This record gives sequence, C-alpha cells and structure tokens, in this order.
Amino acid sequence: MSKPLIVVTGKNGQLGSELEILAPAFEVQYDFLFVDRSQLDLLSNESIDNFFSVHKPSVVINCAAYTAVDKAETDREAAFQINATAVGKLAAHSAALDALFITISTDYVFNGNGTSPYLPSDTTDPINYYGATKAEGENFALANNPESIIIRTSWVYSRFGNNFVKTMIRLMGERPSLNVVGDQIGAPTYAADLAAAIMHIVAQKIAGNKHSGIYHFSNSGAISWYDFAVAIGEMTNTACSINRISSIEFPTPAKRPHYSLMSCESIIYDFGVDQPAWKHSLRLCLTTSR
Repeated sequence: MSKPLIVVTGKNGQLGSELEILAPAFEVQYDFLFVDRSQLDLLSNESIDNFFSVHKPSVVINCAAYTAVDKAETDREAAFQINATAVGKLAAHSAALDALFITISTDYVFNGNGTSPYLPSDTTDPINYYGATKAEGENFALANNPESIIIRTSWVYSRFGNNFVKTMIRLMGERPSLNVVGDQIGAPTYAADLAAAIMHIVAQKIAGNKHSGIYHFSNSGAISWYDFAVAIGEMTNTACSINRISSIEFPTPAKRPHYSLMSCESIIYDFGVDQPAWKHSLRLCLTTSR
C-alpha cells in the first residue's frame, strides 16, 4: 500500500525549509514532495492546474506566500494572485482529491485595535493590502474547500530566509545603536515550532481528527518588536544599544497593527500541539544557527 503523499509549496521559504528538515523523521509514514516556483508557479493558474493533473497528493501544505508587506501596497496584482486567488485554487484541487488542505495566514488580517488576544472567530479588518490579500485567501480556501485548515501566525523567523531576527543580528554587528518600534504588540513564531505543529496536525487528521477551520499559532508570550530586539541582543552578547521608538517615528508604506496578539487555545485544545515560550524558541534558533 502506497504512503500518503504530502505536497509542500514554498520549499525555499522559512516554513517550507523547516518542514523539509522535519520530513526524514516522518518518511516511514509519508512521502513528501517539496516544490518551488519552478515546479508550481502560483502566479499562473495554468501551472496550478497542470501540477494537479500530474500529482495526486493526500495532503497539501501551502507555505508559499507573497510576504513583502510594504511592496504589496503597490505590487497588488501579484500579491492578490499568490495570497488569494492561488490559495483558492489549491483548496479547490485539494477538495477534488479529498486531500487535506492546510494554508498559512497572518495576524495582519486584524486591525490592531484589540486589547485582548484575538480569537479565530473574531472579525477580520486588515489595515494594509498584504493583510487584505491574506484575508481573501482565507475566504477563498473555505469557500472552495470547507474542510480547509487555516493557521494564522505572526512574526515568523528562523535560520532561513529574511526575517527580523537575522536583520537585527546583522544590524547590531554594523551599528553602535538601533531604533526599534516599541508600541506594536504581538508574539514571535519560530518556524520550526510551526512546522512541528503542522506535522502533528497532519498526523491527527490522518488518524481521524475531524476538526477544521481557522486556527492561531505563535509562540507563547506578548512582546513588542523592541522587546524582541533586546532579547536578541542579550542572547548574542551585542554591544549595540537598542532604543525604543514609536510607530510614528518609523513610518512604513504599509500600516502595521498596534496589537495583533492571537489566542492559540483552540489549536492546542483541538489538536494537542505544543506551544513553546518565545524566549525558549529564540534561544534554540540562535543556538542552531551558529
């Protein structure tokens, strides 16, 4: 009997890379196919259709995304195609194959005016175009495949790709001081922890777990970008001083929500995933990266 095939899009991104590292631990249970744009181009609906005419996965994990938040304000067509239209098509193809579809969304679907952790059921109200495309991607996924699992996450980092942690380490090595925004509150997510959570969910679903819908996942804790930078500096023994500034002092083309902390209770309750503390995971990432 053949093993279930798991297709992972966005193989070169942070999450895709972490899933590829995890894959050998699951090779007894599953076959994996990690794909990048050369094999599955989400900018092309024809490429998506052609891919699924050849491959018949049991699980599709969509890690591909247009993540350039500021660039999305002007590069709207590409951002919408990748984050919304293509997600809907992947969901539809998964539904046609009776395959599990998991896709990743973002805390930026919220407006940031909240004062307590957002629930998966809370109304979305994005304040930038990137967030709007991700919210539409959620809608398209659920419309085309009601059994989709959508995982909103936040402030993702890893040893791979471009992210806040790697940027801070580089800048701390180049400058005597840094200004970092201190009035945007959320939670970081170590991509390796998210990858582990996803594989746990896959195993649960294949074993018969009936839950689906929208979930939240991040590391536990509530911090600002300033707090995050200070912790990075402390763990890397930097001599660079970190200064707290306001969002007004650091304008960006795309607005960021001031508060985007998300409640992860439902994903823990429904699937039993682990949610490590943010400082523990940051230290682990920095240790692994050296």
